[in-house]
Amino acid sequence: MIHLVFVEPRIPPNTGNAIRLVAATGAHLHLVEPLGFTMTDAQLRRAGLDYHDLATVTVHPDLDAMWRAAAPSRAYAFTASASTSYADIAYGDGDALLFGPEPTGLAPAVLHDPHVTDRVRIPMLPGRRSLNLSNAAAIAAYEAWRQLGFPGA
Repeated sequence: MIHLVFVEPRIPPNTGNAIRLVAATGAHLHLVEPLGFTMTDAQLRRAGLDYHDLATVTVHPDLDAMWRAAAPSRAYAFTASASTSYADIAYGDGDALLFGPEPTGLAPAVLHDPHVTDRVRIPMLPGRRSLNLSNAAAIAAYEAWRQLGFPGA
């Protein structure tokens, strides 16, 4: 199982889309507080449609609590400033994929957290700041799931 981690997400529809993503892939979504919305937010529920009951989602009070609860094998912090491509990683069962809040991305303290195995990026054309959070998470989660052989599909 892949751990998809949103650190301090701000936009409810992005998290709703991630709920659908983990329901479709069997990944576990971890949300690290503070959140920019409540879990009952109408936009979150609408984006997640009826997938909430099919998704595994855990809310953690802080990043340390997430590290303790998820105990990932390895952790990859996604950032536009990294030099390693997400496609150059050999993902394994139990890995965590970390994404930061919109629009700032992961804080330096998270990028340099000792639990982080590597910082990786999704390639883009020059002059583009970043991808949408839920789109970036979907690209990464599906690559990791593909490498694992799409277990459960």
